[in-house]
Amino acid sequence: MSRIGLKPITIPNGVEVKIDDKNFVEVKGPKGKIEQQLSPEMGIKIEDNIITISRPTENKKHKSLHGLTRTLIANMIDGVVGEFSKTLEIQGTGYRAQKQGKKLVLNLGFSHPIEMEDPEGIVVEVPQPNKIVIKGIDKQKVGNYAAVIRSYREPEPYKGKGVRYEGEMVRRKVGKTGK
Repeated sequence: MSRIGLKPITIPNGVEVKIDDKNFVEVKGPKGKIEQQLSPEMGIKIEDNIITISRPTENKKHKSLHGLTRTLIANMIDGVVGEFSKTLEIQGTGYRAQKQGKKLVLNLGFSHPIEMEDPEGIVVEVPQPNKIVIKGIDKQKVGNYAAVIRSYREPEPYKGKGVRYEGEMVRRKVGKTGK
């Protein structure tokens, strides 16, 4: 039985949630507005500022969708109340990031700088040349953009150079021993 799907979601003050009959969820709050189409098979009810999710049957697909639906709605509500953020660290000689208007420019050891346009709804800050902070109300977009930036130069195991999440441990390998 899904323990996550059974938990009710309380709607905080200042947040407005609309759910139509085909499970199109629209959440408005102080930080913005998010809308998403969820599975029409799940039952979503709002009573007294509490959202409950129910599943029609006990088959594996509906059990999986039960927890997923609850988590997606909870993340939408958390996003419009307080933003989600991911912090990336850049390590390596000459590796750095900088903002130029709405563009993020990365120097990651290639022959050319990588220029990335900020996606809609995402705010990118560069407080230091080796640190990138990605903020937004949509958890999926924030995580996806952070993963795209990291994919340009993932941390390598010998020297640890590359782009990594803040607090990520990179397993180091021993190099060759010359004899």
